[in-house]
Parts: sequence; C-alpha cells; structure tokens
Amino acid sequence: MKTTEHALLKFETQRPMSKQNSTEMPDIRTIAARRAAFEVIRSVIIRHRSLGEAFGSTPEYVSLSVPDRGFAAFIARMALRRLGQIDALINHCVPDALPRKARPVRDVLRVGIAQLLFSATAPHAAVSTTVDLCRNIEQVPFAKLVNAVMRRLQREGEDLLTAQDAARLNTPEWLWESWVAAYGEETARAIAAAHLETPPVDLTPKSDPEKWAKTLGGSLVLGGSVRMTETSDVTALEGFAEGEWWVQDAAARLPVTLLGDIQGKDVIDLCAAPGGKTMELLAHGGNVTAVDISKRRLERVADNLGRVSYKAELVCADVRKWKPDALADVVLVDAPCSSTGTMRRHPDLIHLKTPEDILKLAVVQDNLLDAAAAFLKPGGTLMFVTCSLLAEEGPERIIAFLANNPSFTRKPITTNEMPGLSDAITLKGDVRTLPHFLRDQGGMDGFFIARLVKGAA
Repeated sequence: MKTTEHALLKFETQRPMSKQNSTEMPDIRTIAARRAAFEVIRSVIIRHRSLGEAFGSTPEYVSLSVPDRGFAAFIARMALRRLGQIDALINHCVPDALPRKARPVRDVLRVGIAQLLFSATAPHAAVSTTVDLCRNIEQVPFAKLVNAVMRRLQREGEDLLTAQDAARLNTPEWLWESWVAAYGEETARAIAAAHLETPPVDLTPKSDPEKWAKTLGGSLVLGGSVRMTETSDVTALEGFAEGEWWVQDAAARLPVTLLGDIQGKDVIDLCAAPGGKTMELLAHGGNVTAVDISKRRLERVADNLGRVSYKAELVCADVRKWKPDALADVVLVDAPCSSTGTMRRHPDLIHLKTPEDILKLAVVQDNLLDAAAAFLKPGGTLMFVTCSLLAEEGPERIIAFLANNPSFTRKPITTNEMPGLSDAITLKGDVRTLPHFLRDQGGMDGFFIARLVKGAA
C-alpha cells in the first residue's frame, strides 16, 4: 500500500505520553494496536525494512484507526530505541534460549516491556495485554512464561534498569567505538543519551518564524525553526494545508543558511528528496534545479513543493551520467549516508546499518562530490552535507576531495554565522552538530557541513 508523506506525518509524529514526560494513565488501546507494533518490530529486525517501509507494508498496522496507529508506532519506536536494554532484561529473566518455534515470544516481550517500563501504560494493562498478545499470535503454550516475565519485571524492573548502562546497551559496538574515537567517551555517552529521548518536531516557515511560533504555540530555535514539543498531528496544525511551513529539523536548515545571499542565483540541489532543502533554497530566492535518482522520491519533492506553492526544475537522473544545461553558482550535495545523526528520530537505523554500509556509502559520496565539482562555475560554492555522525562520511570525504581537486578550497564557517551554536564549528571551519546540542531545548539532529569554493578557471 502506498503511504504518502503527509499521511505518515499524521501518525508517525504522534507522541503518546511516556514515563519520561507524563503521569500514568489507564490504557485505552486495543490488542490490534499491540499486534501491529509486534509485526512492525519483526519487519525491522527480521526483514531489515526501515520503519517507513514497515509501517506502509504491514496490514495489521495500515488497517488501524489513526489513534491506534499512533499508539502502535510509539510502542514500536520505543522498543527499537531501547532494544538493548529490553533484550538484556529478557535474558536476565529467561537465561536459557527459547526454542526455535518460540522466537516470536521475544518480540511479544519487547512490545510488553516497552509499555511496562518505558511508557505510561498502566502496569496491569501492560502485563495482561502482553499475555493476550502471546495468545493472539498463537503462542499459547508460552503465555505462562510471558506472564511470569512481565510480573517479575513489574516488581523488579525499575531496579534492574537503574543498574543498566543504557548508553552501551542500546548502541552497537562498532558504532560506539566510532563515536569514542571521533569525540571521546563523554561525548559518545551524551550522543547515546540523546538518542533515547523522543525528539520534538521542528517546522520551517516560509516567512516570519516568530509569528508562526506564537500562532502554533511553539518556540523559536536557531532563529528560523519553530519547535513543537506537544504536537500529535502536524497535518491538523494551522498553516499546513495552506503550505505556510514544512517539517524539517532545525539542524537541516543550516546548510542553506550558510550559503548566504542566493537571491537570483542558479542552484543545483543533488539528492534532493524529500525536498526540505529544496524548499529552503527556494525560500531564499534561488533558481533551483532539484535532482534525484529515484522517480518515487522525486514525486515526494513535487508533492511537497506543490503544497507550499513553490516551483523548481525537477530532474530524475543519475548525476554520474547527467549534465546541467549551464553551470551553477551553487551546488548543494545532501549526500546519501548512514543517517546516524538522525537515529533519535529513526531508531530502526540502529539495527539496520552496518560498517560495510559505511564503506559503500563513502564511495557514493566521493562520486557525488566529483560530479558536483563539474557542475559549478568558477568562483561558485559547493556545500557538502551528510546527516551522519561518522568521520568516514564527513571530514574524511572532504580531505580526499580536496586532495584530488586542488582548484577547490574551504571557505571556513565563522562564529558570526552560527550564533548560539559556535561549538559546532570544527577547527577546520566545517560544521559538526551533535544530537545533544541544545539539549535543554530538545536537542537536534547530527549533521556534517563543509563549504567549499571553486577557484578561477
């Protein structure tokens, strides 16, 4: 079933109350919602589908009412976000491996523990509905085991959680080692902690962000983003249908902001989908050509542009084979990457990405940089962006590019260009945002940004 981005926004951004930000409430959701969460989790862990794909392809989820979808999505996300802790608790209570035929029971317990220990679901409801779910998936012989585990964790769970090292348990070893090598253990722990928090929703208004912050009851972040902390359905907010704003993390606005004045300039936006930066470039007055290799993803760009009444030239092409009609003043490369900087929003990525993926993506990024260099006028600006926390997908790519392209130099980003976020500027003048930056305001996605200039011919 095709699920539009607007429809996904309607229930994926819902934020049911959790123990971190609410008092306990009686449970009102159905066994069907829990079955949907169970199927979505299995789709991610076993079939290696992204959450977006799992939501759209899971019949049990698609058939739910919108409120139940919100609940199921919340439980699935929470279980994936805290999977290391949850599995450690299961192993503590069930030290012997489950028989092969009972493997689905682990996913039942993941659904139940996510509710019992990491949401506002009433404990008795979390226990009883988890047993019901076990029966619902025809694992009746193991219902007593599930009941025993859930009741034990009802008694001991909070103490067991206190003794856990959440940062390490919820982070794959290879990823943890990469963060420690790049940032040190203290920062690695801060990143891991930020990934455990449900992030706010940021909106980018076409104009007058102060007005929209006031209108929508949000707060202004980094001067141009409206941060919503209590949003349940962004499509119902004032201004959505009229196309007055779009959903975009505050950190994702930075690359276009750091281009300076692009009014009337020719801009090529490579890997443009889903279109957030394309819209931002158009809002700043650029003449934009948006390029993406995926026809389906480019349709999302067209859909988003249509909603906000913006126009750009859309090109479906492999940039390694495509050439523009004329050279551009600016080329923005928002390169495909591991997206490890967005794991707080996409906890499925923690379980889908591997070190081998990083090596393959680095080759793609190098190819995109080489293509972008050929699309640019002398004196033009090349902006390289990844939403990755890994050095292999950031500074190492720029080092390699500059070594092979001596006509390009860095144009270092200055503290004056980054008010309130000067800590994000690296020694070489690039930008490295981290998920725990602006922690008191809800954090931000992790991005790497490098600004390069092409010398005269």
